[in-house]
Amino acid sequence: MVVAIDGPAGSGKSTVAKAIADRLGLTFMNTGSFYRGVALALLRSKGGGPDGSGGTAPDLKDEKKLEDFARQVPLDYRHGHLYVADEDVEPYLRSDAVESVVAQVSAVVGVRHRVNERIRDIAKATGIVCEGRDMTTVVFPDAEFKFYLDASAKARAKRRFEQGTSALTLEEIETRIAERDSIDRNKKEGSLKIAPDAVYLDTSDLTIDRVCDMIISKIHL
Repeated sequence: MVVAIDGPAGSGKSTVAKAIADRLGLTFMNTGSFYRGVALALLRSKGGGPDGSGGTAPDLKDEKKLEDFARQVPLDYRHGHLYVADEDVEPYLRSDAVESVVAQVSAVVGVRHRVNERIRDIAKATGIVCEGRDMTTVVFPDAEFKFYLDASAKARAKRRFEQGTSALTLEEIETRIAERDSIDRNKKEGSLKIAPDAVYLDTSDLTIDRVCDMIISKIHL
């Protein structure tokens, strides 16, 4: 069984998807981590440190080179964590360095094809709850249950700021989120949009528990 959840950055998808997976005894898969893993590996290949910072800026315009690079990155997903080769890179995936390039990397069609292939391969082994930008429309269009979580840009920026993973100000994070939204909604493939058969939920003023209860009420096992 696949429970697919889409929505913009900071809408609570990851937290909600993990909680739903725990309640239902399914595997939680943060699919955005795969793109972050590729972005982190790219930054490290340019001399960046463990979190990707400090290296030479990568060329994000050469899509063929980015696609070839993505196909060489050994991505795996174990116990809710993203691995590159045998390294658990989860602690570095939301660094400011990764945040600065992941939207552009994930917009490359060839990179998306590579990541989607890997996600589907892993999902075949078990029932999953997955979240991302195009889970309900591209990766798992036939998912048994589809949801779209939304929230205002201000609410999403406040959540990201309170996570404490960024050195940016609240205003800077909100600007980054707006920029990310624009890129995500205008990608050549896998753009952020609401599937016609997805249940839409605005989470701006809802607690995580309330959102989870609303989703669970729609899932009949």
